[in-house]
Amino acid sequence: MLTYDVRLYTIRKREGRRRPFELRWKVGSEGHSKSYATKTLATGRMAELKTAMKNGEQFDEETGLPVSELEALRAKDAPPEETWFSHAVRHVSLKWPDDSAKERSARADGLATLTPALVTDPRGGPPARVLRRALSCWAFNFSPQKGNPPPEIVAALQWIAERSVPISRLDESDVIREALTAITLKLDGTRAADNTIRRKYSTFSGALRYAVERRFFAANPLTFIDWSPPETDSEIDWRYVPGPRQARELVNATATLGVRGRHMSTLYGATNWIATRPSEAVNLRKEDCHLPAEGWGSAVLAKTSPRVGSRWTDDGKTYEERGLKHRARNSTRTVPIPPIYVQRLRAHIEEFGLGLDGRLFQSATGGLVSTKEYSDVWKEARELVLTPQQVDTPLAETAGKLRATCVSGWIVSGVDPAEVAYRAGHSVAVLFHFYAKVLNGRREQANELIEKFLSTEYGLESGPQLAHEH
Repeated sequence: MLTYDVRLYTIRKREGRRRPFELRWKVGSEGHSKSYATKTLATGRMAELKTAMKNGEQFDEETGLPVSELEALRAKDAPPEETWFSHAVRHVSLKWPDDSAKERSARADGLATLTPALVTDPRGGPPARVLRRALSCWAFNFSPQKGNPPPEIVAALQWIAERSVPISRLDESDVIREALTAITLKLDGTRAADNTIRRKYSTFSGALRYAVERRFFAANPLTFIDWSPPETDSEIDWRYVPGPRQARELVNATATLGVRGRHMSTLYGATNWIATRPSEAVNLRKEDCHLPAEGWGSAVLAKTSPRVGSRWTDDGKTYEERGLKHRARNSTRTVPIPPIYVQRLRAHIEEFGLGLDGRLFQSATGGLVSTKEYSDVWKEARELVLTPQQVDTPLAETAGKLRATCVSGWIVSGVDPAEVAYRAGHSVAVLFHFYAKVLNGRREQANELIEKFLSTEYGLESGPQLAHEH
């Protein structure tokens, strides 16, 4: 209990003791004393207590100490305050089990970018690239495959652990802004891409929300900072999406590149004809396909295998087999297959048979098609079909651009946007966001349909007359 009721007594000498000079004082109803070897020491302590009383400090009845001394004593005995670095590591460990491999990689990259900026003193630190690797691949990586870190990584992690700011300092504007500046820059000091900045900002915000959950802050400190990540135009750049004829020429060109090219040609066709993502196409299995001799077929898409790097997967593989993007873990998507691609798949199975687990497509060694193999064959096809000037642009830079060709073709054909979105594995909102220009191009067609409806149902020649009808 704290009180201002403090009384000091004269120093008394008690003969025959090793510390004969006893200082006595009373706080509230509790008496306190301390003995000293010399009267000078006892007098000095009495002066300290008098100063505290003169300054208007309260005293603690139990210990007899002024509040300032009591707080200093408690601070000394308290465990070290948690640092930003230790909090970030804890945040990653919490998220790791449920994150996809791609999410793990992105989270580690974002935190590894901003954590070096949150230090008490940057002097004497390891090289930036070494520290980035230490954080991304070791501190923020909980894969059992990572093994023991080399000495330079151990030293880098020890340095950041010792220099990391207390997490409480992230309530300070200047400290937050250091981290925000860091996420806008690459390691070479040049500005990062806008999408990268937005992604790392989201990672930073997520870690701070966890700090709120742990009661370090009452609210996310970012909400009080006048700073926003750059706006990005995520709409597709149609200058570099091949048209239907050009897309068909590119796919056909891959079939001229030997046996391997013929195999890959059908794989690219999945993206061109039914708008699968490349990571979905490599997982197509015969048992999931209905391929009649005539007419339309169908494929049930259930899994995707994005390439992410072995350090981010649980089993050490370079890809992770997961459920479909933006869907519940066990959900599927049934996609109709046009007759032209049904026949292509039937011919493919007859020539190449089936791969691992009944997959329609396989690598040259019998495993899952690698990103390198997928990209190399496409690169050769671009050089065959495109002009030298076009090859130097992002036009059809990846086979994934065929997906935009396919989806835009469905939209232009007049297919209902909800059906287009389902087949492409989008939400309708995402479809309208990415394909806004294509959808806007259908306004004239839509106006004609509405005008026809008004004329038929209301006997009106044009829409505006409807407003005057009684």
